[in-house]
Amino acid sequence: MSGLVYDDQIQETADLLRSAKRTIAFTGAGISVESGIPPFRGPDGLWAKYDPQVLSIDYFFRFPEEAWRGISEIFYKHFQEARPNAAHLLLARMEKNNLLSRIITQNIDGLHQKAGSTEVVEYHGSSQRLVCTQCGDYMAFYQEILQTLPPQCGKCGGLLKPDFIFFGEMIPEKANIESTRETRIADVWIVIGTTGEVVPASMLPWEAKSHKAAIVEINPHPSAYTEMVTDIFLQGTAVEIAQMLEKALF
Repeated sequence: MSGLVYDDQIQETADLLRSAKRTIAFTGAGISVESGIPPFRGPDGLWAKYDPQVLSIDYFFRFPEEAWRGISEIFYKHFQEARPNAAHLLLARMEKNNLLSRIITQNIDGLHQKAGSTEVVEYHGSSQRLVCTQCGDYMAFYQEILQTLPPQCGKCGGLLKPDFIFFGEMIPEKANIESTRETRIADVWIVIGTTGEVVPASMLPWEAKSHKAAIVEINPHPSAYTEMVTDIFLQGTAVEIAQMLEKALF
C-alpha cells in the first residue's frame, strides 16, 4: 500500500458518491494492469515489445495477414485469459446499487462487462467484437477464428477487423456523443488508471470539470489531471483503493 491515502479521504469520497446525482467512472489501462493486461506505454508496455504499425489502419489494409499476426499476439494472447479484478467488480457493484450511472472506458478488453457492468461506453471500441470491412456485419470474437489469418467474414468473405479504433481512425460516433453528453450532466467523475495523455479521450475530465463536476482520481502516481482538475486524489493502485472504498460504501 502506498501509505498516501488517509481514512478521511476515503470517507469524503464515499460521502460524495452517496450524495451525487450522477456519477461516471472514466477508466484507463491502469485499472486492468492488475488483471494481467500490460499497458501500451512505458518501459513494460506493449509498444516496447511490438511494432505499433500493426495498428495503423493503412498497414492493416496493405498487409492484413502480417497485421493480424501482431494483433493476435498482442491482444488475444493477453486479453483472453484476463479476469476482472476488485476495481472492476466494485464499479459493477456500485452500478447495481445506484451509486454509478455509467462507465466510460478507454480499454478494449471487455473486463467491465465480464465484471457485471451493463452501462459501459467503449470509447475506443472492443476487442471482443469483429467487424467486416466489406459488408459491415458484426460478430463476437471467438478463439477459433484465428486459426486462419487473416480471418474472413462468414457472410461475404470480406476481411474481418477487430472493432476497436486503429491509428488513423476516428472515435466511434455513438461513443463520442454519449461521452460528451456525460461531461455536461454528471456531477461526479471517478478517473481510474489513466495518465491523461491519450487525446481526445484525455479531454473528457477537463470538459466535465468545466461543467462543475467533482473529479475523484485514483492513480498510483500523479497524472496530467492531479494538479489541474482533480478534487480528491486517492493515490494507490486501482485494486488497493477499490478495496478501501468498498468497505466505506458497503
